[in-house]
Amino acid sequence: MVVLLKIIQVILALSLLVLFHEFGHYSFAKLFKTRVEKFYLFFNPKRSLLKFKRFGGKWHCKAFASNEDPEWDAHPENTEYGIGWLPFGGYCKIAGMIDESMDTEAMKLPPQPYEFRTKKAWQRFFIMFGGVLFNFILAIVLYAAILGTWGEEYLRNEDAVYGIAVNELAAEIGFRDGDRILAFDGVPTENFSNLQVDLVRSQAREATVLRDGDTITVSINPDYLPAMLNTPGMFDLAFPFVIKEIQAESPNAAAGLQPGDAFEGINGTPMFLVQQIQKELQQHREEEITASIRRGEAAIVLPLQVDTAGHIGVLLDTDLNKFFQVTTREYNLLSAIPAGASKTWTTIKGYVQELGLIFSPKTQAYKSVGSFIAIGRIFPDTWDWFRFWSLCALLSIMLGVMNLLPIPALDGGHILFLLFEMITGRKPSDKFMVVAEWIGMILLLMLMVLAFGNDIRSLF
Repeated sequence: MVVLLKIIQVILALSLLVLFHEFGHYSFAKLFKTRVEKFYLFFNPKRSLLKFKRFGGKWHCKAFASNEDPEWDAHPENTEYGIGWLPFGGYCKIAGMIDESMDTEAMKLPPQPYEFRTKKAWQRFFIMFGGVLFNFILAIVLYAAILGTWGEEYLRNEDAVYGIAVNELAAEIGFRDGDRILAFDGVPTENFSNLQVDLVRSQAREATVLRDGDTITVSINPDYLPAMLNTPGMFDLAFPFVIKEIQAESPNAAAGLQPGDAFEGINGTPMFLVQQIQKELQQHREEEITASIRRGEAAIVLPLQVDTAGHIGVLLDTDLNKFFQVTTREYNLLSAIPAGASKTWTTIKGYVQELGLIFSPKTQAYKSVGSFIAIGRIFPDTWDWFRFWSLCALLSIMLGVMNLLPIPALDGGHILFLLFEMITGRKPSDKFMVVAEWIGMILLLMLMVLAFGNDIRSLF
């Protein structure tokens, strides 16, 4: 059931994003009076699940129909709209354009005024850029709606008063539990949850850290970058060990613990952070320990039993609002739109930095490139509208940025050739465009093989 739910979310999200992307091409084509032959959600080899077309003064509709239809083909001036049976993306077929359909026969006919190839270079530029533009607009709309509906809540880095709790990799690099990271390469980071992301994206060589009241510099060896990319949880949020509930099956159910008890030490050693105490308990499995506890104004000491898993059988209070000043922002319609635009721009810049890592072999970031399987994993196991729309906004940005890559089979390749034409006044030949399209499709195929290969390896 979980797998089915994830599949539904992936198909629904990608369908929305691709439909909006192709509608961007469609809108500018129509604006410049360019004929759009077909506009489809999903692909339709041989047959279509559903198709619509207006001719003879009325709309016509067919279900489970063959793509070869002499009656419909007799009206090429009108766009055929439809839904294909292969649920991967969609397309907008524009007359007189060399694209992934590789319809070279039509290009052998004399150019017509309604074709893409006869339009001015700046018009063709906007037709090609329209898909990316609409993806960015969709992200702005989605982020604005999310902020207007749910607001924004996050912990500022400066408000993480107990600092960080580090994993083995972060400790090896030079960070310590309780460090408060002030900046990477002199640039402060605002959102605590983005510490590792900001570190990796910036490829920082040093971190400014507040440790035991002193400001120090932690040098970061760039050789650690591949490990940082593939090791989540370098910087956990350090917070106090405070009991919320004693479990019924706890070995310490009758030990005298109470909700609200705050630990201050183990076996006479001062410690109060969750991560510190958890590590210490692991060293005393199946042993009895002495816990120093703060209960209101009173300081008490209790003997406790540690089980075989290194636990004492309690649930911790993880309500961040009790321990930290959590930043909360609410937006109305007018303030949500610029905030959505700002978040979109920030996300675009971040994703461009991540792409730079992928195309740099030394980072080994290419090993993290994923396909539909990887996309499916990021969707939640249960339906969550906030997560769904947030992921749609992020994926819309990713789709837009990816399409700007200067690969001939992508919009970015066509845009690159159009910019060359606009600057030099020389238009690439149809033969050159066909060859370039084939090269681009081969490159994309190689990228897909890499992505699926990474996903398959991650399953084992």
